[in-house]
Amino acid sequence: MSDLYARHKAVLPDWLALYYADPLEITHGEGRHVWDAAGKKYLDFFGGILTTMTAHALPEVTKAVSEQAGRIIHTSTLYLDRPMVELAERVAQLSGIPDARVFFTTSGTEANDTALLLATAYRQSNQILAMRNSYHGRSFSAVGITGNKGWSPTSLSPLQTLYVHGGVRTRGPYADLDDAGFIAACVADLEDLLGHVRAPAALIAEPIQGVGGFTAPPDGLYAAFREVLQKRGILWIADEVQTGWGRTGDHFWGWQAHGASGPPDMLTFAKGIGNGMSIGGVVARADVMNCLDSNSISTFGGSPVTMAAGNANLTYLLEHDLQGNARRVGGMLIERLRAIAAQHPGVREIRGRGLMIGVELVKPGTDEADPDAAAAVLEAAREEGLLIGKGGGHNTSVLRIAPPLSLTVAEAEEGAAILERALRSAP
Repeated sequence: MSDLYARHKAVLPDWLALYYADPLEITHGEGRHVWDAAGKKYLDFFGGILTTMTAHALPEVTKAVSEQAGRIIHTSTLYLDRPMVELAERVAQLSGIPDARVFFTTSGTEANDTALLLATAYRQSNQILAMRNSYHGRSFSAVGITGNKGWSPTSLSPLQTLYVHGGVRTRGPYADLDDAGFIAACVADLEDLLGHVRAPAALIAEPIQGVGGFTAPPDGLYAAFREVLQKRGILWIADEVQTGWGRTGDHFWGWQAHGASGPPDMLTFAKGIGNGMSIGGVVARADVMNCLDSNSISTFGGSPVTMAAGNANLTYLLEHDLQGNARRVGGMLIERLRAIAAQHPGVREIRGRGLMIGVELVKPGTDEADPDAAAAVLEAAREEGLLIGKGGGHNTSVLRIAPPLSLTVAEAEEGAAILERALRSAP
C-alpha cells in the first residue's frame, strides 16, 4: 500500500470509491493523456468520468482560468457577473428550450436537485417518475430517485418515486420486442402507472444512462412518453449531465434523439462544459424557472473563474466541431470494438453513440453479468496504459469508454488494441 493510499484510508470515508487494487495517483495531463506519480503515461478513455470533455490542459481553458483568477476569483450571484451572463446566453440558445432561463450550480447532482425543486414547486407534487437503472447524483433527493441500488444507499426520501420501464433496451420484460413494440409496451406501462397515482411532478430521464452502463432506449421513446405526459401537465426533465455538449455525436443534446414531441421542459447539465472546472446547471422554461416564491442564491454556482472556463471550453468545442469528431471517431471505434467482441465469448454487447460506448461483459455461454471480468479487464488495461471506467445496473459488469471529444483516429485504434489484449488476458 502506498503512503498516499494509507493516508487516504485514514481520513476519508470507506464508501469513497477508488479504482484499482493499487489506486492510481494522476499528477498531470495533456491532450488525451495523463501521467501518474511514477511517471507512467496513460491514454485516457474515461476523462475523469466524462468531465475532461475537450482535452487535458487545454491552453484556451487554462489561459481563461488564469486570466480571470488574476482579476477576481469570487463574487457570488448577489452581484452582476459578466462571464455568467455570457455563458447563460449561449447555453439558453443552444438548449432548444423556448424562452429559456439558466441557473448555474457546481455539479450535476446539484443541478438535478434544483430541477426536482422546481418541478415539485411548479406542480405542487412530490411524486417523481424516474427510469429503472438510472443515476442522478449523490444528494439526498438525487439518491431518492436513483434506480440503481449500487448507488442508492438509502430508501428514505422527501420524494415519492415511481419507476418506469424503458431505459434499458436489451434486458427486462420487453427486450424481445422490436423497437416499435418496445416503445409501445413502455408507453402502455407508463399510461397504466399514471392511472394509479395522483399527479406526478415530472419524469426525469437520462437519454443514455451513464452509471447504468451506457444503456439507452430506441430513439423516440421519450418523445412518445412526452405525448402522454403533456396531456396531464407532467414535466419532462432531461438529465444531460453525461450526454450533453455533443458527446453522442449525432446530437448536441441526448434529448434530440427523442425530439419529435418538442424539447424537454428542463434539462440539466454539468461535467464536460467546465472541462474539469465545477460547473453544473439547469435550463428551464421561464414559467418553470421563475415559479419559486422565495429568494435564493448560489454562493459558488456561476463563479467568474468557472464561467470563464466554460465559455472558453464551449468556444473551442464549437469552433473545432468536436461533436462531428465524436460522431466520426466514435463510430469507427464502436465498429472496431464490435469486431473485437465477435471473437470474445464474454462480450454480450457493444453499445453506445459517439464517444459514449459501453462494453457489457457476461460469463461465457450465459446472460449472467460478470463483474469479476470487468474488474480484471479494468486492471489489465491500466497495466498497458489505458484508463477506462465501469458501471452497470444489476451488477457492475460494463466497461465505460468516454474519451475527450478531441480523440484522434490513431488514439482510438491504440485504445481498441489495448482493450482487445486486456479482454484476452482476463480470466
